[in-house]
Amino acid sequence: MTQITVLDALIIGTGFGGIGMAIQLQQKVSANYLVLEKADDVGGVWRDNRYPGAACDVPSHLYSFSFAEFDRWSRKFAGQAEIHGYLRHCVERFGIAERIRFNQEVDTADFDETKGIWTVVTRTGEQYQARAVICAMGQLNRPAYPQVPGIDAFQGEVFHSARWRHDIDLTGKRVAVVGTGASAIQFVPEIVPQVKSLVLMQRSAPYVIAKPDRPYAAAEQQLFKRMPKVLTGSRALQYVTHEYRALAFTSLKQAMAVVNLQYKAFLRSQVKDPVLRKKLTPTDHIGCKRILLSNDYYPALTQPNVTVVNGGVQAVDATGITGGDGVHHEVDVIIYGTGFRATEFLAPLKITGLNGRVLKDEWQQGAQALLGISVTGFPNLYVMYGPNTNLGHSSIVYMLESQMAYIRQCVQRILADNLRYVDVKPEAQTRYNDELQKRLQNTVWQTGCSSWYVNEFGRNTANWPGFTFEYRLRTRQPNWAHYEVATA
Repeated sequence: MTQITVLDALIIGTGFGGIGMAIQLQQKVSANYLVLEKADDVGGVWRDNRYPGAACDVPSHLYSFSFAEFDRWSRKFAGQAEIHGYLRHCVERFGIAERIRFNQEVDTADFDETKGIWTVVTRTGEQYQARAVICAMGQLNRPAYPQVPGIDAFQGEVFHSARWRHDIDLTGKRVAVVGTGASAIQFVPEIVPQVKSLVLMQRSAPYVIAKPDRPYAAAEQQLFKRMPKVLTGSRALQYVTHEYRALAFTSLKQAMAVVNLQYKAFLRSQVKDPVLRKKLTPTDHIGCKRILLSNDYYPALTQPNVTVVNGGVQAVDATGITGGDGVHHEVDVIIYGTGFRATEFLAPLKITGLNGRVLKDEWQQGAQALLGISVTGFPNLYVMYGPNTNLGHSSIVYMLESQMAYIRQCVQRILADNLRYVDVKPEAQTRYNDELQKRLQNTVWQTGCSSWYVNEFGRNTANWPGFTFEYRLRTRQPNWAHYEVATA
């Protein structure tokens, strides 16, 4: 029997979190590590979401690593292909490609308490062992498919925006789009000119405001290249201008009134028809769901070949789709723009920790972790972009960098002191999450809407209720009093 080499660390996923973590381990720990990737390329959400118009709603200079600033962005808000290219560039620049194992989707992870070793098994049967496991799978990797009565009887094509079917030519087709999330507002304007007709089925209207996007001039790109401090300054300015917006979501919700005025003015200027404008006016509190950015979404919906239906989907049959208003529309293609199963953290992995504890069972009523990173009962396991680390106002890459520094120090401690494991004390995790949920109760996300931030039990397991610099300070170094340390 072949002896399996015990790695210092095993990273799962090659999005921003996994790639950044690999770079940290390589540069600052000199660890023996590997990265497992379920697909045949790096990139995570930016590899998978190839729908027309896919782009980021955070400025490019801020939506990139601080240790890998990039002077080649073509515009202020980069598109999918550029961001995917940036991640590939980072893999090449920092020489981590040889550490990545592709087509290795993880199935199970089991912790051996006596040895202090995780055994990870992939869908193809390969086994890996490691002192520490770092899950960098993100929150937005499993598409959410709505339960639509009669969908199996539909004789046309059906697909999700996150699994876009580029082999299907939409030219001249009758298309139904179900959902109006961040993806839908990007791809709908792209396909409206192609299709014969488009019916947009929305359960509720989103808040959409103008996107301050533009291409970077050649002179600007040269300036960023020749004077890196200008690029760093641009990033810093964007960080500051985004950071103050946290107040509107949390302690100073009255500030959302200004955003609401911007939204109303924007809608009035782009949609002249009062009937359509009423359909596109949200009924929930602004900010309760994700605020979306687009300059071409509303104009697309005013086109003569577009119909907006409120109330979601009632049913589907062989030839088409019936909306909440009871009207049947014959269509050739149904596209889901219904987002992701964001509250099902680390699914579908089966992770077993101390005393046979299964993580899925521990998180049955909502995921929780100390700082969104460490989970009691699951030693030497670290989560990136974990519970309550999502943002409504700034760049998740900043949060990921905070987590990288924290996790790196945990791995260093395990290796340097030859520890069997470090495990979060239950009381430390409980105290932290009680504080978190108390703070979240006073945020705009808890004002009564149905969003992917809040699970079926009414618990917000997604968002961080404060400034990102507060999170950076709290993750600057582990507080070892929060952990039970077991020696080898």
